[in-house]
Amino acid sequence: MLLASYSTNQLNKGSHVDDDAEHRLDRAFLALADPVRRGIIARLSRGPATVNELAEPTSITVQAVSRHIKVLEEAGLVSRTRDAQRRPVHLEPGRLEELTAWIDRFRLIHEQRYRNLDALLRAAPERTPETETGS
Repeated sequence: MLLASYSTNQLNKGSHVDDDAEHRLDRAFLALADPVRRGIIARLSRGPATVNELAEPTSITVQAVSRHIKVLEEAGLVSRTRDAQRRPVHLEPGRLEELTAWIDRFRLIHEQRYRNLDALLRAAPERTPETETGS
C-alpha cells in the first residue's frame, strides 16, 4: 500500500510531530480522496443536511451515502446530532482548519522560496545581446 510506504511521518522526520495529529491528518486526507465524500463536504458547507437530503440530488443510495458519512465522521470531518426525529449531519470546521493549516505551512515555504528567487533575479545584472557576445 502506498500510504504505508510513504507517510507524512516519514516526510516530517527531524521535526517534532504528534503521531495522533499525523494519524488524524492521514484519515482526513484519505476520506477526502473520494469525490463523493468531497461532494458531501461541499454540500454541508452550505448548512446541515440529513442523509436523505444528501442522497436526494444524486444517484447514490441512502445506504451508500450513510457509509460515506461514517468515513467522514471517523475522520472528524462531520458529526451528527439528534433533532427530534431527524439526525442532521454537520460539517466540523475545526478539522478543515487543521487541514488548511497543514497545507498552508508548505504553501508559505514555497512562497518564500519564490520571493527569494525574485529578489535574486532583480539583483542580477540585466543580460543583453551585447553582454552575451562580449561586445
